[in-house]
Amino acid sequence: MSLYSVLDDVMDSNNFTVGGGSASAIAGSMAAGLISMVSRLSIGKDYGLDDRRYEEISKELDQLCKDLASGSEEDTQAFLGIKNAFSLPKERDDQKALRRKAIENAAVVAATVPMENANRAKRVLEIYREMDGKSNPNASSDFTAGMLLAKSAILGCALNIDANLSLIKDETKLTFLKEASDRLKSIVE
Repeated sequence: MSLYSVLDDVMDSNNFTVGGGSASAIAGSMAAGLISMVSRLSIGKDYGLDDRRYEEISKELDQLCKDLASGSEEDTQAFLGIKNAFSLPKERDDQKALRRKAIENAAVVAATVPMENANRAKRVLEIYREMDGKSNPNASSDFTAGMLLAKSAILGCALNIDANLSLIKDETKLTFLKEASDRLKSIVE
């Protein structure tokens, strides 16, 4: 599955396997790409950061862009893991127990993937804040769009964590993921 097939699936209202977590990761990827572009457009212009720093920023953001694009695919796969776990047999008690455990394990993955994507998008937002007021003003609309996409990615991924919490019974994992979601949401409030 490629980023473009994930994007096509997000835009297909008849496809129920790709949702907000994948879309949020794509938003984060676009945010990283836009802010990286602005960083490159700021090189050699004396906007407040050393040219080496703009280059470092662009390199880091380019990697985050790729990681978030991959993260959109991982989010789709994580959802399919839950879907597959729900399709396990449940006629006998032993099957029910295995199914419950498989659902919980898949839910932990389906909450962890967007948490990782949100943390990547959070880093994009941190870089935006470092560059704020120190970038090429001719690209200010791109820079602001990148910030808005990063915030949307963080919030969307955090909400995707929350969507899976009801399936997790392990209190340690549940608390960890809930606290991560709350911290991430507080960043964009």
